[in-house]
Amino acid sequence: MRVRILYHDHCFDGAASAAFFSRFYEDKLDSNPEFSFTGLAHKASNLFEDAMFDGEVNAIVDFKYSPNPNLTWWFDHHQSAFLTPEDAETFKLDHSGKKLYDPSFRSCTMFIAEVTRTKFGYNPDDLGELVKWADIVDGAQYASSEEAVELRSPAMKLTLVIEGAKGSEIIHQIIRWMRRESLQSIVNKPEIQALYVPLYNRHIESIEIIRGQATSQNGVVFFDLIGCQMEGYNKFIPYYLFPESTYTVSVSTSSFRTKVSVGSNPWAKEEPRHNLATICERYGGGGHPRVGAISFEIGAIQKARQVADEIRAELESEHAAAIPS
Repeated sequence: MRVRILYHDHCFDGAASAAFFSRFYEDKLDSNPEFSFTGLAHKASNLFEDAMFDGEVNAIVDFKYSPNPNLTWWFDHHQSAFLTPEDAETFKLDHSGKKLYDPSFRSCTMFIAEVTRTKFGYNPDDLGELVKWADIVDGAQYASSEEAVELRSPAMKLTLVIEGAKGSEIIHQIIRWMRRESLQSIVNKPEIQALYVPLYNRHIESIEIIRGQATSQNGVVFFDLIGCQMEGYNKFIPYYLFPESTYTVSVSTSSFRTKVSVGSNPWAKEEPRHNLATICERYGGGGHPRVGAISFEIGAIQKARQVADEIRAELESEHAAAIPS
């Protein structure tokens, strides 16, 4: 059976979700499947093409819903899971029991693990490490910003490779390794080490770039990475550099989009009051209550900067309102 799995690309939870679901499918439903993986990215243009759903079985994990009639399985946990109200209605009308959504889960991997455990009695002990770390990484459940930024654990080293590697081929290989191997054994592989070392050096450089670009005012860290030749960065660096901050807003660009990123400090002294996914949805983006993003077309730098300024002002107003007059 040809099984196509579409997953959130360059994301630890996306890769882990694809690994867990494919392992479940092989162990419980088909002992000899032929898996193919497709990484999906949030962008301003159309997210899905009909040609993507070319398997006899097609699944989407850790990504938005598609009403394509060839979609067989769907798992997601993002607040912003539906591109249109019509897509949400199509989902509600599905009674297959194979399209599942629960935004209360911090990670999609944990969601898939819980559903397959309760519905199918599937509970593989050797995947416990993968499920645990997907929940920590996607839910920002680190003990400190140092743990998140200093990359001491195998999961954090692998996250750096998954987020920073060019293309999707190595991610597909990591997914296949994740199905049967420990995170440390994956990190130790020569292919991963060859990618990790330069990416780690770039990670250290990115800390200094953000330190130089960032300002912190009224609880909000802001930085603009346009022209800095950075396609991504560890999203906890702002809180590592500015531990007293509550939110971060940044503008960046990559090969396929211009992006506004919005986040909140997991270690903030007070619980952030804004739902960042809801804010991002106003501009066509989305995410989770504590972290979100908005994708614009390549070159839409002025528009992205305008939106970032608006969001920045809104988040700063929370801090100003909390200061006694």
